[in-house]
Amino acid sequence: MSNENKAKSWIYPSIRTISIIFLTIIIVVIIQNIIINVKTDKLLLSNKMNIKDDKFIDDTIALRSAIKQMNKQRISRTNSTFNYQNKTFETIIQCVGPLYNQSCLYKNLYYVNKTFMILAVKGRQLPNYSVRTNAFSLYDKTIKKREFKSYPDLEKFVLNLIDLKRVPSVTLYFGQLWHQNIGHALFDGLYPAYVALIRFSPRHLQPFRILTEIRNCKDCWSEDVYSRFSGLGIMKIAVLDEMSKQKWFLFDEIIMGSGKLCQRCVQSNLQLPGGVELDASRLFRDRMYQQHGLIQSTIRKNSSSEHRKSSDILQAYIIHNKRFTTNDRIEINDTMNELNNYTNFYLNKTIKKRKWPLIHVTYLHYNKIQGQDPNSFRINATPIDSRSPIYELIDNNFMTQLRTVRQMDIHITGPGTGQMYQTFLSDGSVTINVGGLKSKNKFTSYMEQHMTSGTPYIKGLYYPINKRSKGIKKDELIKLIRQAGQLILQGFSLPVNPRENLALDGQLFVEMCEKDKKFCSLVTDRSPNNTFACVDFWPEDFVHEHNQWKKGGYIRNGRRVTCPFNRSLFYELREKYGIKYKDPVD
Repeated sequence: MSNENKAKSWIYPSIRTISIIFLTIIIVVIIQNIIINVKTDKLLLSNKMNIKDDKFIDDTIALRSAIKQMNKQRISRTNSTFNYQNKTFETIIQCVGPLYNQSCLYKNLYYVNKTFMILAVKGRQLPNYSVRTNAFSLYDKTIKKREFKSYPDLEKFVLNLIDLKRVPSVTLYFGQLWHQNIGHALFDGLYPAYVALIRFSPRHLQPFRILTEIRNCKDCWSEDVYSRFSGLGIMKIAVLDEMSKQKWFLFDEIIMGSGKLCQRCVQSNLQLPGGVELDASRLFRDRMYQQHGLIQSTIRKNSSSEHRKSSDILQAYIIHNKRFTTNDRIEINDTMNELNNYTNFYLNKTIKKRKWPLIHVTYLHYNKIQGQDPNSFRINATPIDSRSPIYELIDNNFMTQLRTVRQMDIHITGPGTGQMYQTFLSDGSVTINVGGLKSKNKFTSYMEQHMTSGTPYIKGLYYPINKRSKGIKKDELIKLIRQAGQLILQGFSLPVNPRENLALDGQLFVEMCEKDKKFCSLVTDRSPNNTFACVDFWPEDFVHEHNQWKKGGYIRNGRRVTCPFNRSLFYELREKYGIKYKDPVD
């Protein structure tokens, strides 16, 4: 036989050989089924001994039903990961974190008649599964439990629920107030829930579903952000409540416990919870870009100067803020003109002739950033389209905002919602908090500096705390923006020390918390045992002895509210950090 014929013979086996292999596979499958049936019959016969006939019949039916159900659940194909993981109908609970701030993963958690339900065998040890699901609630969520004498009893109960509806994959549950405000929607709702999900890695990298307790809102586009971010969409608890009347739902996996991980949940280190220790800020940012179809910005691991040139024109954006006064806007416009004129003048000149980095400054209104108009595309939907045909292909307003944030080198704004996008900045960016004026005292208020300290891939700068009461001044603002540019191009180290990302009053608070433990517990323990006014904490109110922090406190709703602390220590620290103080004005 020639070499060519031998090769063909090896590549193309005979029909007889293929037939033998196929018959062998069939015989093996038949033998396996026979063995399973024999084992089942033996088990049934052994149960028949010492058991009354009626109970034997019930057990037989239950066992056969269980076998059929398990066979249905064992969906498996070669080289496929499509498998039903839960091999029991009993609720299994795993909790992570300290009891006062834990998150729990529930496998096989049931929902019926507007309430979650744990199904467990009597005597089964379960962890303490109390969790906080709403950032603005001081109480833990209670989950009902139903116990059975044995697992067969539990299994029989579940299998007899004819209308049981299974909710597959991972579900993330949280409550959310004020989701019409994107700041609260992102960082008091979605972000803390995502931190809870990170605790059960790698689920935070996979598609999941959101089950959320939110009020009906006609134009809350944060719901679309939730849906895209999760990958499997959102389910509203109000809808589930209506559907669950006399009907059971089975969640394969559901994660709860985000209430003390919100941005308004004050930590002793004044950081966004999980932002540094769990790398949650970066994970949250990267998933937000990924799920909204945006390419991630340049990765910088060690220094802000990586992948940059000294000749680069840095992009600075001043974000509109309602706290800017008319005089502030005049000073801001003068700042922009001077910096942009300098950049235009030195654009084509040698680097040696430049004293400052080249920076282009833009004033930005987020509400004026518009995405693509879906009506401009002549694409008709079919009657069975569950979503718009261009849903995955078009840029909405939020996506367009993210594109703008991604290209920012220097982010400048005052307190409030405008600060909430700083987490989405690229590695090695700088955020400048110009502060605002609070109360009749006109003392400086930075507010969201915990967002900056909890984002270790950016650098935070602050308008001088003792000068802000005179309003924003051009010379000070130019100095800050140029300082930011120099830091970026010279290369500040990454990650940034979180404490260095705090303003002076924030640093004072952290040291106060380290030395006065009772005070620290008073402002960080979000529980019914603490006065909410003390937990509703901002460093600026404390440092300037405003309202509840005044000697003797203040009257609120007919009651005197006061929060005690070591005043002698406080006065020492205020002098140490050089923070000037004005007598409070009622």
